[in-house]
Amino acid sequence: MSTLFAFLHHLCAFTLVSALAIEFALIRGELTLSSARRLQVTDLVLGIAAGALLIIGLMRVFFFEKGAEYYFHSHAFLTKLALFIVVGLLSIIPTVEFLSWRGALKAGQVPSIDAKKRRRVTAVIHGELFAVVIILLCAAIMARGGWV
Repeated sequence: MSTLFAFLHHLCAFTLVSALAIEFALIRGELTLSSARRLQVTDLVLGIAAGALLIIGLMRVFFFEKGAEYYFHSHAFLTKLALFIVVGLLSIIPTVEFLSWRGALKAGQVPSIDAKKRRRVTAVIHGELFAVVIILLCAAIMARGGWV
């Protein structure tokens, strides 16, 4: 069972990173009806992957791996968890923007996003990707028993 949950955890993590990369590429390109719809779908996939990653990760901590006491005494784990929460909170900014496009997309129109909002959303997604790199570093440190 532990192997299954490790697999699901990694699957969700790779899905999350892929969705972030797709969002980053799409928001930097020309906004079209198609790319706006893809951004909304990709953001939904990102949200589902993040939620599943958190639930599966916590199940691994409490039920399948070394136990909560081990993880909650690990600075690498606590840093990883804190950064995951920060990424989750940051992701609200692009999600709210993408959801605001529903009316325009239903009407078959390309949503408008001014340059300032686009820069903000792009910067947030870039920040999320950077935080994921630090999360991966923390995971590697944890795997080696560091920062305990």
